[in-house]
Amino acid sequence: MEQLLGGMDAQTFLRDYWQKQPLLVRNAIPGFTGLLDPQQLLRLTRRENVVSRLVRNDASGWHLRHGPLRQRDFPSQQAAGVWTVLVQEINYHLRSAEDLLQRFRFIPHARLDDLMVSYAVAGGGVGPHFDSYDVFLVQGIGHRRWQIGAQTDLSLVEGLPLKILRHFVVEQEWVLGPGDMLYLPPCYAHNGIAEDECMTYSIGFRAPAVQEIAHQFLVYLQDRLDLPGVYQDPDLQLQAHPAELGEAMLCQFAEMVGQIHWEREDIDDFAARYLTEPKAHVYFRPPARVPGFSRFCSTLVRRGLRLAPQSRMLFSHERYYLNGERVHLEGASACLRRLADERAIAAEGLSANCLEWLYQCFVDGYVVWDRPQTG
Repeated sequence: MEQLLGGMDAQTFLRDYWQKQPLLVRNAIPGFTGLLDPQQLLRLTRRENVVSRLVRNDASGWHLRHGPLRQRDFPSQQAAGVWTVLVQEINYHLRSAEDLLQRFRFIPHARLDDLMVSYAVAGGGVGPHFDSYDVFLVQGIGHRRWQIGAQTDLSLVEGLPLKILRHFVVEQEWVLGPGDMLYLPPCYAHNGIAEDECMTYSIGFRAPAVQEIAHQFLVYLQDRLDLPGVYQDPDLQLQAHPAELGEAMLCQFAEMVGQIHWEREDIDDFAARYLTEPKAHVYFRPPARVPGFSRFCSTLVRRGLRLAPQSRMLFSHERYYLNGERVHLEGASACLRRLADERAIAAEGLSANCLEWLYQCFVDGYVVWDRPQTG
């Protein structure tokens, strides 16, 4: 941990740097050159279930294409201009990416979003921009020059397919090599330019907008409201203007809406469901061959289980949630907490009802084997 954060412990980092100021760490991950090579990354962009983008910059300006990408979409070596490929949610497709994210577990799981990998030819980048969330930028192969600035002017160039800052003021810059890492707080202007063929690993964190949270909470309430009664006006009075909304009607509407209320427990339940809800494009793949329950239990002893990379599991006040739903499992708090914290679990000490629940999660694709088959 101290190596990753440049010699400081996690508490010091959270106190002095998190959402406050950038941090450059040389050799944060010794010997790190990445988790896959450029060709493996480019092959991923051809898949329908992979979120990818191709950004190209040439004499005619900036161009953006969303995946899936084909071979002919990539500029040839003879073509003018430079380009970058960005692939989101690498942790959904690569086990080693999950392991990399675990290095950052000093940040709560509820805040973690995904691992994005970008590949760029020399000179490539996505232009000066800012992110609304925290990000750790870990350099894989090659070298990337990072320019940053704490500017308050975050206005964007209009008419572009990318969010590029209109006025970017460079205050600091460094060239990062393999294993180096740069942390940036939200809204910190930055520009990454490839010095040579390079790959950068971006660990991003969720920062939902207030509007989004409020909207989703209203949706949550909508599914749980059960308000009795209908509109009534037995004392209706003749109006001079039939098109006018009468004061009595408006008052009754106000009383109806005033019946809507919620408790802190509703907020807690909503937050856990919202923060564990899989993204709209995410789907779970059940095992090709489903073993019987007895076979499942015996295999669990040898292989263990881990949450599928798409699964999100959190808990609050002894209430546990997996993929947007509350887990109702009596007397299994220790098991559930271990799975939520570690994202993996062994067979030791599991109760019968916990084994049954894990078996159903396995059938649904929410958990997968932790270790490969041996023998």
